[in-house]
Amino acid sequence: MGKLVILKLGEGNFEQGFPVTLQIGDENVRPSVEITGALPPNPEIPRDYYRWQSIYRNLRLPSRPIGLPKELNQVSSLEDCQQVTEEFKVRFNAWLASDSFRPIREKWLEKLMLADNIRVLLQTKDFRLQKLPWHLWDLLERYPQAEIALSAPAYEQVNRIATTSDKVKILAILGNSQGIDTKADQALLNLLPNADITFLVEPQCQDLTDQLWEQHWQILFFAGHSSTQETNETGKISINQTESLTISQLKYALRKAVERGLQLAIFNSCDGLGLAREFADLHIPQIIVMREPVPDRVAQQFLKYFLEGFARGNSLYLAVREARERLQGLENQFPCATWLPVICQNPAEMPLNWGELSRNAPNIPTSLAKITPVKRITNRLGFSLLLLISMGMTGILTGVRYLGVLQPLELSAFDQLLRLRTAEKPDSRLLIVTVTEEDVQAQKQEKPQGSLSDKSLAQLLEKLQTYQPQVIGLDIYRDYPVDKDYPALAERMRKSDRFVAVCQLSDSQAGKPGVKPPPEVSPEGLGFSDIAIDSDNVVRRHLLALTPSPSSPCTASYALSVQLALRYLYAKGIQLQFTPDGAWQLGKVTFKPIEAHAGGYQGINAFGHQILLNYRSSGSPEAIAPHVTLQQVLTGKLNANAVKGKIVIIGTTAETFGDYWLTPYTTPQGKLQPIPGVFLQAQMVSQLLSAVLDGQPLLWTWPLWGEVIWVWGWSFLGGLLTAYLHRFTYLSLAGGIAITSLYGSCFIFLIAYSCWVPLIPAMLALGGNSLVAIIYLNIKFKVNNNGNLKYES
Repeated sequence: MGKLVILKLGEGNFEQGFPVTLQIGDENVRPSVEITGALPPNPEIPRDYYRWQSIYRNLRLPSRPIGLPKELNQVSSLEDCQQVTEEFKVRFNAWLASDSFRPIREKWLEKLMLADNIRVLLQTKDFRLQKLPWHLWDLLERYPQAEIALSAPAYEQVNRIATTSDKVKILAILGNSQGIDTKADQALLNLLPNADITFLVEPQCQDLTDQLWEQHWQILFFAGHSSTQETNETGKISINQTESLTISQLKYALRKAVERGLQLAIFNSCDGLGLAREFADLHIPQIIVMREPVPDRVAQQFLKYFLEGFARGNSLYLAVREARERLQGLENQFPCATWLPVICQNPAEMPLNWGELSRNAPNIPTSLAKITPVKRITNRLGFSLLLLISMGMTGILTGVRYLGVLQPLELSAFDQLLRLRTAEKPDSRLLIVTVTEEDVQAQKQEKPQGSLSDKSLAQLLEKLQTYQPQVIGLDIYRDYPVDKDYPALAERMRKSDRFVAVCQLSDSQAGKPGVKPPPEVSPEGLGFSDIAIDSDNVVRRHLLALTPSPSSPCTASYALSVQLALRYLYAKGIQLQFTPDGAWQLGKVTFKPIEAHAGGYQGINAFGHQILLNYRSSGSPEAIAPHVTLQQVLTGKLNANAVKGKIVIIGTTAETFGDYWLTPYTTPQGKLQPIPGVFLQAQMVSQLLSAVLDGQPLLWTWPLWGEVIWVWGWSFLGGLLTAYLHRFTYLSLAGGIAITSLYGSCFIFLIAYSCWVPLIPAMLALGGNSLVAIIYLNIKFKVNNNGNLKYES
C-alpha cells in the first residue's frame, strides 16, 4: 500500500512565516502521524522566484503563450537562466532546512522508507506558495517514488455517476495553434490503448459546451495557448483564434462533466496554475498543468513520456514524475523544463490508474511500442508444460522424501527455525532442584548408592514439604530400598500422593533390561523416564505414554512429566479424558499422537503416544524454570514462595552420571547443546501446562495432501519465474526473493500457528523446477549477445 503525505501550510505570508502541519499515513485511511512546525519569514523567496520567472520568460523560446508580456529591452540568455536557477534552488532548500521546519523533516525521515510509493499533497491557498517549484526540495528528490501535488485547503468529493465502458472516453480540445504544432499532441493521443477520443479542433464555445453537457467524459485534454492573469489568479484558454475562455465561463458545463465521471484534466499549455485554481472549485479529482510558458517541443515530449508511463500501468503520480524527470535531457536547449509539469489534486479522491478507466485491461499497441521500447513479457514454456514439469518435480520429491532421504536436512532446518523464535520468560510454575557434582562430593561420608543419599533425600523432602509444593518429582533412579535408619523417609515415599518417582522400561530390541522403581513407591506414584530420540540423538519428541512389556521391572504407563502435570492440573479441576478415537484431552486441548510419517519425520518408530516437543523458547533450554542446588535447599537458602503450589523436580546435573540429552539448540561454538535430564523433564512438563493453561499451541504438521500442494505451489512458482524472466540477473534476483519469502513463510507458520511446514522440499522444488525449466529452454533456445533467450526454429 502506498503512503499519503499531507503538508498543510496555514495562514501566513513570507514576511511573517507560515505554520505547517505534516500528516503521514497509508493511502485511503486516516493519518497515523501528525506533527506541526513552521516555515520562518523569508521575503527573499518570492523575490528570487519572480527574478527567475522574469529571466525565464524573456528567453527566446518557441512557446505556447499568447499575451504574456516580455521586456523587450532585456533579452535573457540560457546561462543567465541556469545561474539564477541554481541560486534559487540553494536558497529554497536552505529555507526548508530552517530550525523551525526541522521537526517536519525529521518525522518524514523517521516514518518513510526510500522504497515507499509516496503521494505528497501540498495544501495551501497562498498563490505564491503554489507557484514555487516544490519538486526541488532535496527531501523529495531523495525518494525515487515520491511526487508532490498541489491541493486546496477546502475540498469535497463529488458524487459522480459510475460509468464504465470498453474504452476510455477522452475529449481532446486542440485550441488556437498559431505558431505551435498541436497535431503532434493529436498523434500521441491516437496511440493510446483502449481509448475513444473525440477531437475538437479550434472549436466554437457552443460546440465545446455541448460536448461537455451531452456525453460522459473521463479525461479532458487541452493543447493550445493559455495563460494566467496574476491580478486575479485566474486562467484563460484560447480555444480558437478569436475566442479565449476562463474556467468560470465554462463552469456549468464542466460541473456537469465532473458529475458524469470526469476524473482528469490535462492542460498541455502555458502558465496553467490559474486554470488549476479555478478548477479546484469544481472538485475535479486530478489536473495536470504547466507552471510557466512551455516550449512546444517540451510540451510534446512531456505528453509522450507521460502517456507511455500512464498507459502501461504506472500511477498518475509516478507517470508524471518519470515524464518530468525525462525532460532533463532537453534542458541544454530548454532550461528548467523539469520545473514545468504540476499535478493538482482533490484530496477527497484517490489517484487515477489507466487500468481503472475501462473494463478492458490495457495492451500497449505496436504503434505506441515504437515510440517507447516496452518489453512484452511472454511465457516461453506454455502453461500446460509448466503444470506438467511442476507436477513431475513434486512427485519425485515426495517419493524421495517418503524414503527418508531428506529427513536429516528437514530436521536441521526445523531446529534452525526453532532457535529463531523470540525468548519467553521461565515457567514460574516449576522449580528444579539440581544435585550438582559438588553436592555429590559433599555426600561421600553418607555412602550414597547414587547421586542422592537417603539422608539428603530425607532432609530435602522434609524441607520442601514444609513449603507446601503441589507435587514433587524425583528424576533419580532408586532401585533399592530405603535404609532402615530412615523410616520416616520410607513412610513419606509410601503414603504421599504428592511424590512421584521414576523407573525405566525394559527394551529387548535395544538390549536395555530397564530399571526397577523404588520399592516403597506404589505403581500410581511412578512415571517412566524413557525418552524418544531421533537418529542424530536429538530429543525432538515427547513420549507421553506406552504399554510396558510384561517382563519389564518398571510397570509405569505414563511418563514422569505426565504424572507431574496431571497432578498439577487435577488441583485446578482438569482431568485426563479420552476422545472417541482414543486421543488424549486435557481441558480444551487434544493431544493427537504423531505417526511414522509426520512433517519431516519419515518412517520413524512412533511407538506409544508421542507428540512433538515444543521447547520453551529461550536463550538456553536450561532456562526453562528457576532452579536451586541441593545444598542451597538444605542450608535454608530457599524462599518459601518459590515452592508453594509449584511442581518441584529433583534431578542430577553431575556429569559423572551421564544423564545428558542433546537438544535442537546450539552452544556458542555452534554444536548441539546437551542438557541434564531434569531440565528436559521440566521442558516436557512445561509444554503440557502451557498448552492446557496458557493456550500455547502444540506443534503440529499438515496432512500429506496439504504438504504435497504446498511443495507443488513452490515448484510451479520456480517454473513460472523461469518462463517469464528472460534475463539470468532478473531470474536470480526473483529466485532469491522467492527463497527468502519461503523461509519467512515457514518461520511465520511456526511462530504464529506452531505449524511445521515443509521448508527443504519446497526449496528443492522451487530451485529444481527452475533448473529443469532452464535446461529445457536451453535445448530449444540459445542465448544472444544481450543475455536474452532467443527462440531457435
